Amino acid sequence: MFIGSLQTPADYRKRFRGAFVNVIKVAINGYGTIGKRVADAVDAQEDMEVVGVTKTAPLFGCNLAIRKGFPLYCTSDDPKRISAFEEARIECHGGLSDLLSIADVVVDCSPGKMGAENLDKYKDAGVKHIFQGGEEHSLTGLSYTSCANHNENLGADGTRVVSCNTTGLSRTLVPLFEACGSLKVECTMIRRAADPGDSKKGPINAIKPVLKIPSHHGSDVMTVKSGIEINSLAVAVPTTIMHVHAIVADLPDGHGLTTESIVELWRKTPRVIVMLGEGNRLTTTAEVMEMARDMGRKWGDLHEIFVWEDGVKLVGNRLYYFQAIHQESDVIPENVDCIRALMGTDHDWRSSVANTDAAISRYYSL
Repeated sequence: MFIGSLQTPADYRKRFRGAFVNVIKVAINGYGTIGKRVADAVDAQEDMEVVGVTKTAPLFGCNLAIRKGFPLYCTSDDPKRISAFEEARIECHGGLSDLLSIADVVVDCSPGKMGAENLDKYKDAGVKHIFQGGEEHSLTGLSYTSCANHNENLGADGTRVVSCNTTGLSRTLVPLFEACGSLKVECTMIRRAADPGDSKKGPINAIKPVLKIPSHHGSDVMTVKSGIEINSLAVAVPTTIMHVHAIVADLPDGHGLTTESIVELWRKTPRVIVMLGEGNRLTTTAEVMEMARDMGRKWGDLHEIFVWEDGVKLVGNRLYYFQAIHQESDVIPENVDCIRALMGTDHDWRSSVANTDAAISRYYSL
């Protein structure tokens, strides 16, 4: 069953998109863990439509795209690889070039480090492009997260939505920075070793420190908000469901904030959930993800950053807190807002975020 009383994606599109004349045509290159979620989030929007998604071969995942009514394309223009879909009795509408020819913007959800090769294709096709955080900032010279630098991305040809961890750091640090004017941050990323569906990597009975010091997460925050001084360390642990951040932030003299006012600041920040851990029996990432599943979103996703209220403490100028990141989904709505930034259709990041989140909730009848 799909979207509560609406039985098919087509029903939803007809009901909520009919009034829009200039709908943004979005291509999704890579229909995997991130791509399938981005496709749903785009499909939910009144001002956008998914004109096609790509798969490398006629494998698992193609049927989901077909059931959703997303036109399926091959990631390659090789006729042999395209014909493999037909041989598997899966309708394929062509190669990547065919898809790019009908798109206004492409969201690249292909495996990390393929960006340079794909970037040339997007430029040749004259299509705006959005990469994910697995690519380097230098690929486009521009990065994005809605709360930090939406306006800097307005009308750009291409950008990169920062990683799940950098998105999470930005959601809580940017409002702090804007409230007090400066921040110096040290943080440790306690990272999941692999995604739930990944069986090829990750320590089974080990804790693996990331020996490249500092880790990239802090410097990535500075690609979207350069005024925040931040260093980070990272360690991978044998879990698959979330990342946890342990953060120490030094606020400037005269900041005027309290533990309570900081908690209230985050409560008013989009895509941040602040809840008591002990009082709600939400003291572990497993319990937080169970809460997310109870919310009713597909795949049990949690687009918001989860902050443990009873783990927040300001001592003088030094703030301590913990937060949890659902690595498969916190960047999903950011991709939608980034599309609007590149297309120049919404200059107010809060407006875009509100529209994005409301549409996704409506899509899943939440």
